[in-house]
Amino acid sequence: MPVASTAAVRSVRLKVGLEIHVELATRSKMFTRAGSPGNPEFYDREPNSLVTPTVAALPGTLPVMNRRAVEMSMMVGMALGCSIARRSKWDRKNYYYPDLPKGYQISQYDLPLCHDGAFDLPVAGGGTKRIGIIRAHLEEDTGKLGHELPGGFHYEGSLVDLNRAGTPLLEIVTAPDFDSAADVVAFAQELRSVCRFLGVTEGIMQKGHMRFEPNINVIIELEDGTVVKTPVVEVKNLNSFKAVKGAIEYEAAAQVDRWREDGKVMGPNAKSTRGWDDVKCVTVLQREKEDAHDYRYFPDPDLVPVMVDDAWRERVRAEIPELPLARRARYVGTYGLEEKDAAALVEDREPCIYFESCVAELGGTAKAGYAAGKFLLNQLAKRANEIGCGLHAAGLTSKQVAGIVNLRESGALGAQNVDALVAAIASTPDDAKAAAEKAGLLVVRDDAALDGWIDQAIAANEQAAADVRAGKMAAIGRIVGSVMKLAGGKVDAKTVNERIVSRLQGGSQ
Repeated sequence: MPVASTAAVRSVRLKVGLEIHVELATRSKMFTRAGSPGNPEFYDREPNSLVTPTVAALPGTLPVMNRRAVEMSMMVGMALGCSIARRSKWDRKNYYYPDLPKGYQISQYDLPLCHDGAFDLPVAGGGTKRIGIIRAHLEEDTGKLGHELPGGFHYEGSLVDLNRAGTPLLEIVTAPDFDSAADVVAFAQELRSVCRFLGVTEGIMQKGHMRFEPNINVIIELEDGTVVKTPVVEVKNLNSFKAVKGAIEYEAAAQVDRWREDGKVMGPNAKSTRGWDDVKCVTVLQREKEDAHDYRYFPDPDLVPVMVDDAWRERVRAEIPELPLARRARYVGTYGLEEKDAAALVEDREPCIYFESCVAELGGTAKAGYAAGKFLLNQLAKRANEIGCGLHAAGLTSKQVAGIVNLRESGALGAQNVDALVAAIASTPDDAKAAAEKAGLLVVRDDAALDGWIDQAIAANEQAAADVRAGKMAAIGRIVGSVMKLAGGKVDAKTVNERIVSRLQGGSQ
């Protein structure tokens, strides 16, 4: 066994590549018409209820390719800047596991569907970091092994559930271009948003719709000038961003210690596979990693190659919507929203589409985008949180939202009455103005009455009035509150504030 140098460590540089498995949301599986658990229609089905003779690998069954899965994969590839192969093929990846009935997995080896892409990842402090996309190939998922009986009782053996077997799975492989756990997590989050906007997956991490497998090693420079590259460790099946970050940070430190102990460096057969223990926050050795030749890949004789002509490729390209990064940049640059507000609107597809609809109802201008964004993220978000739903499901149509924003912008609706109007109009067919009139929420346009209420409020708050005259504006809230109470909330607080300042600092009274 080699012995590690005793020289002090001058620096440690992290190097990470990422493999991502995306469970596609097609209605049927990759090579059979069985329902697919990646589609909402088949969530949480009973174990082994999504099984056909093809899934179970019964003798005489033959696979038939799912065209929509190929198209979804092409969309992701295009979004990641990949070239789409004119010809790709299916290969058999041979290995034995209890949840793999055929004894092989249908995948793509040397001719993947998507290849040679790049993604410009925004990084902290501004600018972008280019992440190379080596390939994105399509395959079928395996089944699942469990060790727990109904009721949560532990089972010593393995329970096989083939519901997931045969589900279309897109495997995306990046170049080892990451040098921090934070950038890996940022890329994983961006990729999830891209896939959700494309509609190719629901992206529910807890259901395994996306699984991340970082390939990690470190480059150690010693004080004597020696440079050491540790063996690559692949951490399998991480389904949370927290786990991705934790596993990479743990390995970054642990690999230096391991090298000190065993002296192993990168080379043939040095790669290993580890799992992540979420409780202890450590990685655990699973097996020494197989190389490609161990899987004995060969072309699947039952499936024809995938031939993509220009017409098919352009039809798929036309389905791709504006993607999250471009939307965020537009919301900031055109609508004047803050970065955090733009990011919140683009976090999920449905609220983002809802926002776009609201902007269109308001005229599609930059001012409309800003006003709609602020309303959705403030007043409507409050209601959505109360009833436990997304912005788009809070009960207001985009036309009703536009109506409320217009009432507010014109001064016909006071800020203090917006929440009441949202509650009154939600899940009704009423337009905003009619609902506000019915609920008595519109601002009273009576200057004489307003002046009278201001006079009363000033008289009742003499000290506060004196402070405002002296320029101590913090005191004005007491006077404004008194006016609002006298008016029964039917005046605009901003207008009241301006009239009081004019009255007390303009020379009168």
